[in-house]
Amino acid sequence: MESISARHILVEDESKAKELLTKIKAGESFQELAKAHSKCPSGREGGDLGQFGKGQMVKEFEDAAFSLNAGDVSEPVKTQFGYHLIMRTDS
Repeated sequence: MESISARHILVEDESKAKELLTKIKAGESFQELAKAHSKCPSGREGGDLGQFGKGQMVKEFEDAAFSLNAGDVSEPVKTQFGYHLIMRTDS
C-alpha cells in the first residue's frame, strides 16, 4: 500500500490559510508557521503527521496530499476541520 509523509497547518478560515501560503512562498519556514498558527496538536511538531496511507485521512485532505510531489505545498484544502496547507515531505 502506498504511503506518504506530510506536514500540515490547520487554520479556521481560508483567508488565514492564503496569508500563510503567501509567507511560505516568500521563503518563511513551514514548520515555524505551523508551530505559530496551526490549531492541530501536530502544530507543536511543526505540523508533522508522519507517514500515512490511503484511507487514513479525510478524503479532501488525502486527495490533495497524494497529488503533491515531495517538497510541494498545497493551496488551501477545506475539510470538516477547517483549512489545511499540506506539505509533502517524503522523497
